[in-house]
This record gives sequence, C-alpha cells and structure tokens, in this order.
Amino acid sequence: MRFHFALTLQALWTGVCQAAMQHYPAAWGHYDVCKSQIFSDEGLTWDYMACQPEAADMTQYLKVTLDPPNITCGDPPETYCALENPYMCNNECDATTEELAHPPELMFDIEGRNPTTFWQSTSWKKYPKALLVNITLSWNKTIELTDDIVLTFESGRPEQMVLEKSLDYGRTWQPYQFYATDCLDAFTMEPKTVQDLTQHTLLDIICTEDYSRGYVWKYDKTVRFEIKDRFALFAGPRLHNMASLYGQLDTTKNLRDFFTITDLRIRLLRPATGATMVDENNLSRYFYAISDIKVQGRCKCNLHANSCVYDKEKLSCECEHNTTGPDCGRCKKNYQGRAWSAGSYLPIPKGTANICIPNNIGPVIRPNVSSLGVANRKEVAPQVALSTAPSVHVANSKRARVCDNELLRCQNGGVCVNNVRCSCPSDYSGLLCEKPRCESELGGCGGPNSGQAPLTPPSSPRLLLLLLLLGSVLRREASCWPAVL
Repeated sequence: MRFHFALTLQALWTGVCQAAMQHYPAAWGHYDVCKSQIFSDEGLTWDYMACQPEAADMTQYLKVTLDPPNITCGDPPETYCALENPYMCNNECDATTEELAHPPELMFDIEGRNPTTFWQSTSWKKYPKALLVNITLSWNKTIELTDDIVLTFESGRPEQMVLEKSLDYGRTWQPYQFYATDCLDAFTMEPKTVQDLTQHTLLDIICTEDYSRGYVWKYDKTVRFEIKDRFALFAGPRLHNMASLYGQLDTTKNLRDFFTITDLRIRLLRPATGATMVDENNLSRYFYAISDIKVQGRCKCNLHANSCVYDKEKLSCECEHNTTGPDCGRCKKNYQGRAWSAGSYLPIPKGTANICIPNNIGPVIRPNVSSLGVANRKEVAPQVALSTAPSVHVANSKRARVCDNELLRCQNGGVCVNNVRCSCPSDYSGLLCEKPRCESELGGCGGPNSGQAPLTPPSSPRLLLLLLLLGSVLRREASCWPAVL
C-alpha cells in the first residue's frame, strides 16, 4: 500500500512541478523563435518575437591571412631548438613534407591529436629586427561575440601582442586589448586585469601582464580576451541575470558595438625569450607557434533571424519579419510601410520584433507583452552607467530628438513617432516607455487596484486538478498510517 502511495505521490509531484514550470520558458532569454501562431479575437494570427541565431564556433567560417605572406616556416626547411633547452634542436619544419609542415590551417583543425598540430612562424633569424606577424581572421559578415577569445600557443606565449578588431571589414582597426610582460615598457600603459573593470569602465582598452609570462610558465599556453567576465559586470558572476545584460545591450549602442566584429587581427610583436637577453648565437629558439584559436559567436541579424547559413563561402542571415540583407538590415520591397528598425530584447523574454509592414498599412503594430509581467522594467534594464550612454534634453529645444532607432530607442515595445515621442503600449509610460504604468496607480504594481496581474504564476485547470487529486490521496492514505508522532 505504501509503495503504491509513494509511486502515486511521485507521479503527482512530477505533474505539479511540470505544470508550475511551464510558465517560464526553458530557453529563457535565448530568443530562438521568430514567430508563433496564436488565437486572438481575429482568429489564428502570427505573434512575432525578437530572435537571433544560436552561438557557434565561428572559426569554421573564417578566412585567415598572414602578413608577411612568407612568415610561415618550412620554405626553406629549418630546424628549431627548444626555448628552455638550447641544446635540444630536434624540431624540423619543412613545407614540402606533410608530416613536417605547419600551415595556418592547423590553428583551426580538430584538437586532441597526438602529436599536437600547430602553425609555426620562421625563427627570429633577422634579430635585432623585430619579428612581426599579423594574423587576420575575416568573416565577411558582422559577428556578435558570445564567449572568450582563446589563443593556445605551442611556443612560449609572446612577450608583446595586441588583439585588434574591425567593424568595417578590415578598413579600420581598433585595439581590443594589449598584452605584455611589462606594459609600461612596451605600451606606456599601467597594467590592469579584467577584474579591475567596472560598469563605468567596461569599454576601456587595457594592457594585461597575465598572459605573457616566460618559459618558466611553459604549461600556461593560453592567451584570452575575456568576454564573459565583461558580460558578468551586468549579468552577475555566473551570468544568471542575462536579462540585465540584454537590457543594457538593447539600450546602449556602444556596448553592442564593443562585442561586435567583422574581423579580428592578432599582432605578434615579440616572441617569448625566456630571459632578459636574447641569445644571438641560437636564434632558432625564438619563434611563434599557435595550435588553436577559439572564437565563439553568432551572426548579427538585428534580432530578425534565428538561423544563419554558410553558402558559397559566405555567411548570411535567413531573415524573418519581412526583412532582407546579409544582416536583415532593411525592409523587403513592398514592406516599407514604416522605417526599418532592429528588433529589441525588451520586454523580456520575447522582446519586440519591430517587423516591417506592408506599404498600405499604417505604422501602428501590436507590441509583444512580456509573460513575466510589468515588473520586468526594473529588473531587466537599469540605466547603464557608461559615459557613452545618450542623454535627452527636451526642455531646451522645441525640436529636441526624443527617440530614434539607434541610441534613443523606445523601450518595452514602444514605437518612435517622428523622433519626437514614443507611442507606448498600454502597460507602460514615460519618455521612452521605461516606466510600468501601474507604478503610478493606487496599490502599485500587482496591487488590487493596479489593473495588472500580480507576479504569480497564473492558475491552470490542470494544476488545480492535480492538487485536488493529491489532497484526496493524502486524506485516504492518512487513515492507514500508524500514529508514530
């Protein structure tokens, strides 16, 4: 009897948990669905949501370029010595022999092989002339970074290096981070770590000494650009509060651009020497060798696509919401009833699609409403503390620019009207639709007179039925239990 009751109780509890959990999306905040069909007063209609592709290993889709072009070892063949032991000279590089060649493609092949595969440069045979190498990774597509950039060196890690990014397909470059054994000497910069950054200084370019130690640390092979530690400044140390991060990315263009690239460039400026003096009698000890480069990210589709295809050596978004272009950056022909706008992460968790509408339909569209209720605005997007955040000056000018589709975006599904006001959904108010309307009502948000439902999971017939069954079983079985208490 008790065994049967235990099974019954377990089954009922599982059903209760599933019924309670179904109010919260399993992939909360992932934005992996662009639209779904719903029943409304007009019948079966489409409900549009902001969406983006899943993150992936972006090294599968890049083109690598080395400068100078003849910097790869093996032509002519060369023998190398170990940095930590100048008498151990048994490493040969020969471009004409597959087993001894070290071409650039080996930076992106499958890891775990034995022996390890890697790209290798020529040795520092022209010392004291600097051994300079530029490794450029190009996607011919706008990419949003989602995880740390990690370089694994088979040689000692370089004593001086710069990681750079481009947002315009390599026409201009900006530094991401400087690396050196001595930042003051190499770049006249005070050494810092990512832990020194705050929400106010997240966009600062720093020089770090954490990844440039000499051959004594030969087992420390990796050099990182810490994306997740920067995310954590808004999302918390374990990235539990992604809603806050999404809110900041949604409302601050400079923050979004910081994690967006079309190209990366690794500038190797000085190889590991392992000592204060370079051994000019054995320059074959000094070179660069990289076994792996990791770049995790997703195609930038402006929240108008949930997939990205690689065809004819080119990445492009499979656009939804009546948008088109490599990044879904414009409206389709005959769908230009209002100006194109990127999708919005807000309100969490479905965002706002900002779809392009047919030419003969007005600019008003029913916004999405968050299933998490009206308290999201406080939790999702506190105002970013960056110095780059835009300010609004309305009182000083009759023609002040209150909103637009870039820096001053209407929030929570609001629509910018002629750059002078936001047309807000019924649940929100404020200059940029940033305030839940219920805040100003009697009882506040969730109160009995607020007109808004409290933030408790809505009841469902299935959940009530399960609870009634559970109570019935408990009453029936209780009469059979011995009075042990």
